[in-house]
Amino acid sequence: MASGNMKQHKLGWIGIGRMGYAMAERLAKAGCDVSVWNRTKAKAGPLVKSGAKVADALTDLAGCDIVFTMVSTGKDVKEVLFGPNGVTSKGRAPKIVVDSTSISLEESAEIREKLARQGVKLLAAPVSGNAKVIKAGKLTVVASGPQDAFDAVAPYLAAIGQGVSYVGDGELSRIAKICHNVMLGVVIQNLCEITVLAEKAGMKRHAFLDFLNKSVMGSMFTRYKTPALANLDFHVTFTPELLRKDIDLGLSAGREFGVPMPLTSIARDMVQTLIGNGYTDQDFAALLLLQAKASGIELEPENVEVSDGL
Repeated sequence: MASGNMKQHKLGWIGIGRMGYAMAERLAKAGCDVSVWNRTKAKAGPLVKSGAKVADALTDLAGCDIVFTMVSTGKDVKEVLFGPNGVTSKGRAPKIVVDSTSISLEESAEIREKLARQGVKLLAAPVSGNAKVIKAGKLTVVASGPQDAFDAVAPYLAAIGQGVSYVGDGELSRIAKICHNVMLGVVIQNLCEITVLAEKAGMKRHAFLDFLNKSVMGSMFTRYKTPALANLDFHVTFTPELLRKDIDLGLSAGREFGVPMPLTSIARDMVQTLIGNGYTDQDFAALLLLQAKASGIELEPENVEVSDGL
């Protein structure tokens, strides 16, 4: 897409956490007309050198065509949009709101309805990835809401990451994201089982994972987790508690729609066991340590240089 078109709409961005910062920075660098608001204004300051403007008040964003929200909780989304000093508090509103916060279907539907009363369309757009993935240009986005809103926003979502998928109307993208995170839980548990099996049989973990990553079963995810599994570096990308929450959402959707999810149920119990064993402040890939313990082996970091594939 020609960079000239990137100024077609006035964009607003709310929320400059690790993810929000990296996403807004990509929009600014792509040449978009973007104004950024953050509760702690100083955090947004460095984005000016990438071409963004910093807004003093949320109401300054009411004149934008499209406003993106990437905050912590559903409560925060409601506060920045509808609170006493929120975007819409002075009676003006953007045309489209794009929300990438991880929130429940119920909250998303409630926000959609409230915005609709002000003539605003909501695109629910959860993302898959973290700050490092965003910087590498590999973030993926799943979106749901009115088709025309998606068409207007698609070029900007494409500028943030490597791809955006439109899955239909309403809150369907929230379900898609839950399904995605359920797979995360099932795949990491299986990856830990086979990696410990390979090691107990006499292989080095990094050598086994090197083979797996080059095979048809390798994925961006298995490559990304290889340094953690080989070197036992479990600094948090996603906590076991957050993973458990998403698996629970998946299982409850399974009950609602009458879909049996036996593998998911077992993975949930493993994550619960990880939490019960006190691994709460480590990355969910610490399931490897639990698996090793259950297999009667002590793991040592291999201290090898391995690529995370990004």
